[in-house]
Amino acid sequence: MEQFKDIMRLVRWSNLLFLAALVWLMEKWVATPVLNAAAFGEQMPWYILLLLIAATTLIAGGGYVINDYFDVKIDRINRPDEVVVTRSVSKPAAMRLSMSLSGVGIACGLIVALWLRSLPIGILFILIPGLLWFYSSSYKRLFMIGNLIIALLAAVTPLLVAMVNVALLQIRYAEILPYTTLVHDLYAWLGGFALFAFLLTWIREIIKDMQDQMGDRELECHSMPVVWGERWTKIFVSILIVLTLATIGHLWYHILPFPTGWMNLSTRYIALGIVTPMLCVLWLLWSAKIPSDYKTCQQFVKFTMLLGMLYSICIVRGF
Repeated sequence: MEQFKDIMRLVRWSNLLFLAALVWLMEKWVATPVLNAAAFGEQMPWYILLLLIAATTLIAGGGYVINDYFDVKIDRINRPDEVVVTRSVSKPAAMRLSMSLSGVGIACGLIVALWLRSLPIGILFILIPGLLWFYSSSYKRLFMIGNLIIALLAAVTPLLVAMVNVALLQIRYAEILPYTTLVHDLYAWLGGFALFAFLLTWIREIIKDMQDQMGDRELECHSMPVVWGERWTKIFVSILIVLTLATIGHLWYHILPFPTGWMNLSTRYIALGIVTPMLCVLWLLWSAKIPSDYKTCQQFVKFTMLLGMLYSICIVRGF
């Protein structure tokens, strides 16, 4: 039982649950209302959605395991009480687990791609596990590159939902699709969530590097806090937070087409559920001095990401 708990912690079960919920929210509360508003109706069958959720969560789980596999030395310095690989799970077992999860995830993704006859989707499900491997083995130790890779991969999840729906539309409505704005609308709405996921993940990854900078310095990793120092890293993260808030403000004011009543609901949610938490993140960031402070800060960013994704339930009423 104890080993099972360690394995669940190794694959970050709570993160995988969040990822599964994200795919479901993007399909049911963003893509489907856009399709319904255009009188096309829901396109994605339940089994395709299930395979998509399985592919994304299994590949992510494999990525978490391989990350811990390569980070044993750093984790022994940064979080010795949380080390699983080499303590209750051997390195060979961790490698087998990672390969198994990634392999099944790739298989699920390729089934979706073959079903939809979509080469880009198939390439993505092969490329992503490779990026996670190289991120864990080398890229994460390079200046900013590792952070950007994880942020980009976070943005891919909402975009995958758009890609699958567009592929289904092209199969069923290839003749009339060019005369509609539906493809643009799907990518616009889901792209907005992808941009939010990219920026918040980038912010969280940098704050996480600030939390782990002791081990990074010991093993000569070139993370932003190691290269720039805490003060300039905090300034950079603050700029990203301001940029995120400015982007949200622009999208809300110029793009979201709500009637007055729902505009009020949208405004309240954005103000209380997104802007206020992000201002709290800014305050926590500049108050942070020790690793536990940065851990609290990056966990608050994760909570803000959850609130941002739940905004999809609010915007559906605008259609």
